[in-house]
Amino acid sequence: MEMSEEIYANAEDTADDGANYSVCENSYEDVYANEDNLETQRTGSFKQSVSSGFNTKGGRCYRLTAVCLLLLCVFLLTAIIVLWIKFTNLNTQIDQLQTSYNTLTIERDQLQTSYNNLREECQSSNVMAGVLVKQGWRFFNSKLYYISIEKKNWTESREDCREKGADLVIINSKEEQEFIIKQLGESNWAWIGLSDRDTEGEWKWVDGTELRSGTGFWYKGEPNDAGNNEDCAEIWTFPDKKSWNDKPCSYDTQWICEKSVS
Repeated sequence: MEMSEEIYANAEDTADDGANYSVCENSYEDVYANEDNLETQRTGSFKQSVSSGFNTKGGRCYRLTAVCLLLLCVFLLTAIIVLWIKFTNLNTQIDQLQTSYNTLTIERDQLQTSYNNLREECQSSNVMAGVLVKQGWRFFNSKLYYISIEKKNWTESREDCREKGADLVIINSKEEQEFIIKQLGESNWAWIGLSDRDTEGEWKWVDGTELRSGTGFWYKGEPNDAGNNEDCAEIWTFPDKKSWNDKPCSYDTQWICEKSVS
């Protein structure tokens, strides 16, 4: 009986020891599990920290890159606008230069045409002058002069000049006066294109221009309108009277025609 009780007692002790061992084993497993969980938490925290740091640096880098790209775009846009403005201005200048060139070309062509026409006219005038000189005309200072041999009154003399494409001479300078006197010869006289037939005392040339008072090459005391009938002017070539005189327009006298070479 006592042996049986000891066996039971030992069996109970053994059972208690097994239970205690199971408890201990479970405790060790819990410790290992806790350590694993802690390690996992630490690893997760580390990864999260690393990821967070990476995200923060990456965000800054992205923002910096975006700003740089934006500034680059603004710079490129500004450059394009400036270049476009310069290109537009350059095109405008080119158009203006082309217009100026075209205008100058037209003007050059016109000048060339005018030059050619003037050259032809000059050649034609020289030919005409040569022919007229052979017919008795005298050349002086781009004008031609014809001294008649016949004698007619002032009106008929002017008509003869007009038939020749000329008119009675208009004397505008001392040089022209001296040339006519020389061509007319000594002790001679001839009609010139000056009269006051329209209004007494208002001497006018055949082209309508008025001879101002106190001008001209009148002989002393002339014009005097002797007999109230001296309305036409003649030129004298006497040794002591190389000047103008008023005379009745109805007298027959030689005359002098004048025409421009051109």
